[in-house]
Amino acid sequence: MQTVRDLLRRKGNQVYAIRPDATVYDALVQMAEHNVGALLVLDETGRLAGSLSERDYARKVALQGRTSRTTLVREIMTEAVQCVRPDQTVEDCMALMTEHRVRHLPVMEGNRLVGVISIGDVVKAIITEQEFVIEQLQSYIRGGR
Repeated sequence: MQTVRDLLRRKGNQVYAIRPDATVYDALVQMAEHNVGALLVLDETGRLAGSLSERDYARKVALQGRTSRTTLVREIMTEAVQCVRPDQTVEDCMALMTEHRVRHLPVMEGNRLVGVISIGDVVKAIITEQEFVIEQLQSYIRGGR
């Protein structure tokens, strides 16, 4: 079984983050620059304070008639963020993402942020693992003839 640590080894530990006192506009610019759908929100000490996603923007700014240039990240960020540990399995992550309807999971080792994984990372890992199993089964079947 693949773990979060395995995923991070392959994809890297890059984390895109923003401060709570930044504007939502600045967050949207950063998301566009990095082609990501969410940013982690880190306080002045580097501690995880929350997350900000395109969904947060759509529901808490656009639909409420607010403006991204005057609204601060802290006003709309999600504070209760689901996190995972490096030793958790990809299947654990899929279950968490499905249950909590989230697309990004910060990876914490103790109190230290060590990366972030997305639903795309998890789905890709599961597909790769299933392709390997199928290949092994086909090889076994061919060898048995």
